Amino acid sequence: MEEEIDRVVQAITIASDPSQTSLHQQAMAYLDSIERSASESWRLALPLFTEITPGGARKYSDQVRFFALRVLNEYLDNRFAPLDSEAFQIIQQSILSYIQSEYVYGSAEANATYIRNKFSHTLTLFFLCTYVGQWQSFFTDLFALIRPATSSDVTFNRHVSLLFFHLIVEISGEVADQMIKAARMHNPERLARDGRVRDAVRERDAVRINEAVLTIVAEATEKMSMLRNQGSNSPPDRQLADAEEVVDWGIRTFASYVGWIDIGLTVTPVTVPLLFSLLSDPFLPIRLATSGALLKIVTKGLKEPGDKLQLIKVLSLGQVIEALEAKTRAQQRERGEDTDEGEESYRESLGRVLNALGLELTKLEECPLEEVRTEANNLLQQILPIILRFMSDEYDDTCSTVFLLLHTILSAYKRFRKVSTAPIDADKRDFLASLLRVISEKMKWDVEADPSDVDDDDNDEFERLRKELRIFMDSVLAIDQDLVTDAVRQFALTTIETYKNGVEIKWNEAELGIYLVYIFGEINKTGGKGRAAFCLAPAIPKDVPRDARKSIDYGEYPLTIHGELLFALVQSGMSAYPHQTVALQFFETISRYSDFFKVRKECVVPTLEAMIDTRGIHHQNPTFRRRVYYLFHRFIKESKNDIPLEFVPNISQSIRDLLAIEVLIPEPDEVEVDFLTDAVKSSSFDAQLYLFETLGILISLLFKNPPNQKGLLLSFVKPLMDDLSGALQGSASLDFEKLASEGSRSEIVPVVRLHHLIMALGSIAKGFPDYPSPLPDDYILPPVDLFAEIAQAILVCLENTNTLKVIRDATRFAFARILAIAGPHVTHYIPPLMGNLLIHFDPSELVDFMNFIGLLIFRLQDDMFNVLDELVGPLTTHISFTLSQPISGSDEQRMHVEIKKAYIALLTSVMSAKLQGVFISPRNNASFDSLMETMQILAEDTSDPPNQRAIFSLLSKCILIWAQPNSTLPAPNGNSRHNPLNDVGIPGFERYVYERLVPIAFGVPSLPNLNLKDGQVTMILHEIANFLQAVSKIRGSETENYLLNVYFPSQNWPQDAALDMTTKMRELDPKGFRKYFTDFVRSTRSGS
Repeated sequence: MEEEIDRVVQAITIASDPSQTSLHQQAMAYLDSIERSASESWRLALPLFTEITPGGARKYSDQVRFFALRVLNEYLDNRFAPLDSEAFQIIQQSILSYIQSEYVYGSAEANATYIRNKFSHTLTLFFLCTYVGQWQSFFTDLFALIRPATSSDVTFNRHVSLLFFHLIVEISGEVADQMIKAARMHNPERLARDGRVRDAVRERDAVRINEAVLTIVAEATEKMSMLRNQGSNSPPDRQLADAEEVVDWGIRTFASYVGWIDIGLTVTPVTVPLLFSLLSDPFLPIRLATSGALLKIVTKGLKEPGDKLQLIKVLSLGQVIEALEAKTRAQQRERGEDTDEGEESYRESLGRVLNALGLELTKLEECPLEEVRTEANNLLQQILPIILRFMSDEYDDTCSTVFLLLHTILSAYKRFRKVSTAPIDADKRDFLASLLRVISEKMKWDVEADPSDVDDDDNDEFERLRKELRIFMDSVLAIDQDLVTDAVRQFALTTIETYKNGVEIKWNEAELGIYLVYIFGEINKTGGKGRAAFCLAPAIPKDVPRDARKSIDYGEYPLTIHGELLFALVQSGMSAYPHQTVALQFFETISRYSDFFKVRKECVVPTLEAMIDTRGIHHQNPTFRRRVYYLFHRFIKESKNDIPLEFVPNISQSIRDLLAIEVLIPEPDEVEVDFLTDAVKSSSFDAQLYLFETLGILISLLFKNPPNQKGLLLSFVKPLMDDLSGALQGSASLDFEKLASEGSRSEIVPVVRLHHLIMALGSIAKGFPDYPSPLPDDYILPPVDLFAEIAQAILVCLENTNTLKVIRDATRFAFARILAIAGPHVTHYIPPLMGNLLIHFDPSELVDFMNFIGLLIFRLQDDMFNVLDELVGPLTTHISFTLSQPISGSDEQRMHVEIKKAYIALLTSVMSAKLQGVFISPRNNASFDSLMETMQILAEDTSDPPNQRAIFSLLSKCILIWAQPNSTLPAPNGNSRHNPLNDVGIPGFERYVYERLVPIAFGVPSLPNLNLKDGQVTMILHEIANFLQAVSKIRGSETENYLLNVYFPSQNWPQDAALDMTTKMRELDPKGFRKYFTDFVRSTRSGS
């Protein structure tokens, strides 16, 4: 064994030495094997940990001994059967000898506290294995070491006492701590063993354990007092610290077992005074431990509600906490701005005890015994003021300790309101009013805070706190709405009027006043919607024409409370408050409630002035400006019909200086992907795009004066197009293939400018209304010729830079917007657009493009026929090629699924819009078979159930059009843009259906890899049933004859099954046949 021990020591030495690179892995592997074979190697580990030299020192290093404990723990942990007699005796004697030498007569591993902690865990594991049946005298033996009979010292041995405390804490954690149990994998053997240990401790040693803990604590407490009372002879620091440590750990130990031993042992005339005296001890850890112990006591589960009530009354915690809260609050005031985190943590602990006490009382209010309910309610009412004082604590961590209790109390109040129409009593209403005052005060920012600092964690914490406080406010709202609305109205109006009257107010008060106006729309649940939320106007009869509705002057009607608040806010001038948080909250609020400006139109111009000048989008702070760009866009978009048209040119001109495009290239150390990708994601430019879109909205308002509208638009667009041409020329000499990954900061500037200019032009177009379908007779078109020029210019840029993904993305965005507003006037650009995009499409772009085309089909209908005629062939070829490529990873697999989904959706859009003639046009007729083959492959692909279902749905649409018996061209339908090919069947298509598609429909359900237990597969079977019925419906008896005489016999179907299938296909409604077909498939699969 000595050789093996030496080998382990040598391996630990090598493993601990980073320079031993050649042998390091071997040493680690060897030590790992020792640990894995702990059932044998524990015999090596024990002497490694306990052996001493002739001089009495430990023989092996701390690293070796720590490893030895790991091996012993591995041996003892997860061991639920008794040890064999020899192993038990060897380990027991070694442990007792070690404790005797190290704890009774030694320093208790003073130089290696981590070994001391590890040993206490090892001792706990050994206790759990042996206490029930082998070492029943465990505590007797340990108590003998705490105060040996042969010792002349009348005090307890401090080292053994602390070991005892650590041991009890660990035992409690192992056998009773639900969090520890929940974190482990469920093990019935462990649970049973822990239960046996718990019962044995309660039966044999709980009384003595509790007596020992309390006696040691009492003795150490007395020693503390004596040392502190020595007056001018200051106590030796070490002695006092030792005594304080014993008391601290003793109370922690007491708290650890309170929950699982008899309450009669832990709550006695001795323990309660002791705990309350320690709750005010000068040593902070003792106070924290004591508050934790009281928390455990008050939350201990008792069967009888009367017993719990009696426990609460005995403790009188409400009175104790009230006194301590007042004391600690006074100390807070004395400290002023000097924060003492330790003392604040003590207030937190008191808050947690109060929270637990209150929750226990709320549970008792559900008791069926009236006397218990009444007394519990009285006790709860007594602590309500204390709850509010904790709630109002300036430190959010302390404040939040009572949140759960508050939620519970308010929930009980809400339940009362639901079952009773009677008003809540005065005491509760007073409490709620006080709570609202506290909430309002806590909702204020700290006056020293900087809300604009996005990297400040304290700001994030405050925002979370504000949301929590809002939940409390909403709860009070559900109980007494008038109380909340009156309180909010009063605070907000007082704040606004105070500022308006020239009285100086702190910025955080001003911000809160505006914030309350901001949230008032959410608070005022009974307020109307739209204009009715702000104005008390009578309802407009439904027969009043739309133009007449617009002419109604709402200014003559009185405002609601919310309208009154907003009117006061706009008139107050608070947009000019010299703190940007206040000004920003002003803009957030007025942009949120655009309907207010429909009832007080005189407020529109002052608000626009505030938004446009240095208070808003021309503010000196760039971060502030960027947010207001969005809010300005939102306000214009929502209030555009209320803006006087004569102001539109001036408003547009006022933002011209903000439209200069600046290219910001990140510094090398800021690059996350590459220079080009990061540069186009500029947050500054993204915010600027809102201004371009706002410009489009403003110019679109001039639609009744086309020349003026076009002239104003041209004045903004022409400089951008000139810059676009210049940027294109500036990028002509660049190597685009290398630019994305290797381009320098200076080289990518022209490309980034190109991207920004294209996005800006697209955003201007985005501000115009969509092209209507159908087109009204009196519709006034926007300057579509100018937008066509823009489209042409962007297309030229794309042709020269189509290898760059950022340019392709920007082009797709711009074209989507231009096509949306100009409709058929620019659709002829789509084929060359697609031609340039397809050359370098990556899969994600392909998906986006197909979705984009699908959207255009929905909007433009027949106007898309010629475009699709050119598009379908190349697109289908590209899709087929892409899907045929091998898949090398999960990302590619997901992208293939997305491509199939987008492709099927596009084909479905074509069929739904009745544009299917593009598939059989002279241009695409030759590729029709290829299209059907692709659809056939997708129908047989069981690896992708959602798309397989979608393709069968699409095939049903194909059947209803192309398999119709009449295959001649129909008469014109009166729509000159409607191509007659869209309404014609395909001669002979039924043969393809019978020979290719019907076999697939019946073959897919029999595929072995089709999981019938999957709900998605059930949906596939439903679509197959729909498909078969579509064939039967469109071809009539021909289908039945084919199935009975050709297909079913070829598949050896029994005649009665074949006849039943065709009959059900013909006679059942779709829902009935889907169920029949699904049940049929399940029965045949289970039978096979």
